[in-house]
Amino acid sequence: MTSWDSDGLSKQDVRREVVARRQARPASQRLDDDRARSGLLLAALRDVEPATISCYLSVPPHSSRPEPGTLEIVTALWTMGHRVLVPVLSPTPEGPRHEPTWAFFEGPSELRPGLWGIPEPTGTPLGAEALAEADLVLCSGLAGTHDGRRLGVGGGWYDRALAHCREDAEVWMLLNDDELLESLPTEAHDRRVDRILLPGQLLTCVHAES
Repeated sequence: MTSWDSDGLSKQDVRREVVARRQARPASQRLDDDRARSGLLLAALRDVEPATISCYLSVPPHSSRPEPGTLEIVTALWTMGHRVLVPVLSPTPEGPRHEPTWAFFEGPSELRPGLWGIPEPTGTPLGAEALAEADLVLCSGLAGTHDGRRLGVGGGWYDRALAHCREDAEVWMLLNDDELLESLPTEAHDRRVDRILLPGQLLTCVHAES
C-alpha cells in the first residue's frame, strides 16, 4: 500500500489510519506479507542456539482488526527447539486478568480459542514475571519508527508486559511496510524496540539519544 504522512497526527488518529489500512488490505496480500516476514525471521534465527522467545498469537484471519499473523512463526520456532512463551488473555473464574499472563506453546494442537477468538495455550498460566525468561520478545504494534518508537493498540498490555523484560533481551515488532513512519507521538518512558520485522526487511533500529 502507499505510504502516508503521520506528522502532526495524534495517537488515536494514527491508530485509526493504520486499522483502516489493515482492513483494506486484501487477504492474499496479508498472507504474502505473513510468509515474507516469517521467512526473514527464520533466516535471521537459523543459526541461533535454542532460546526462550516470546511472541504474541495473532487474531483470527476474519477479525475486524487484522494484524500480522504469527501462528506460522510460533510453530516454526517451537519446531526448531526454542521455548516459546505466548500470552494468555482469557479471564479467570474470578474475572479479567489485570496483569499480563503467559504460557509455553506446546504445538498448534494444544491451542484453544481465547479472548476475542485469539488462540492461547491450554498449559499452566505463568505470571507477568515469566517474560524475564525471554531472550527475544516479538511484540505486536500498529506503527513504528526507524529509531524504535512503538505505537500499540491503546490498551497498554505490552507496555505492562515489557516492564518485566530483561534489559539485555531484544524486542522486535512485526509491522506492514506502510506502518514504518518518520515520526510518532510517544511517551519518554515507552520502551523502544530493537528491530522491526517488515515483509520487505528486518530493520535494525538506531536509538537516538533522548
